[in-house]
Amino acid sequence: MNILKILILLTAFSFFLNGCQDEEKPTIDTEKPSIDLTIVDAFPTSCDTLYFDEPFTVKALLTDNVELGAFNIDIHNNFDHHTHSTEIRQCTLDAVKTAVNPYVFIQDYTIPNASSNYVTDVSMTIPSSDGTDLYDEGDYHFQIRLTDKEGWSTLKGINVKFLRR
Repeated sequence: MNILKILILLTAFSFFLNGCQDEEKPTIDTEKPSIDLTIVDAFPTSCDTLYFDEPFTVKALLTDNVELGAFNIDIHNNFDHHTHSTEIRQCTLDAVKTAVNPYVFIQDYTIPNASSNYVTDVSMTIPSSDGTDLYDEGDYHFQIRLTDKEGWSTLKGINVKFLRR
C-alpha cells in the first residue's frame, strides 16, 4: 500500500512540475501591414496620369512586422467621384459622367514566403480598348490591397487619370 501511495505522489508531483514549466507562447500578430508610396521611384502616386497602351511599372514598398502574405491591384473608374477614404491629396477631377466602357482590372499577386519587406515590380500596360470599343478616358482609382500571413489587410487607393496621347 505504501508503494502505491508513493507512486501516486510521484505521479502527481511530476504533473505539477510539468505544469509549472514556462512554455513558449506563440507570437500573435496584431498589426496591419503597410503600403508605402513615398519610396524612390514609387509609381503610380496620387494624381498621376497613365496613358493607354503605354507600359509602366507598379512600385510600392510593402512591409509587415511578421510576414507578408499577398497583394492585389484593383483599377476601376471614379467617374462618380466616390471615395475609399485612403486618399489624402486632392486631385483635379473631371466633371461627373456616366461610364460607357470603363476599364476594370483586378489581379492577385504572390509575395515570396518569409518576406517582411517587399518592393512590387509589376509591369502593366492599360489597353486602349476591349477589342471592340475604346475604354473611357478620365478619373480612375488605382488600389493596392495588402494582406499579411495572419490575415490583417490594408488598402491604399489613389486617384489617377487614364488618357490617350
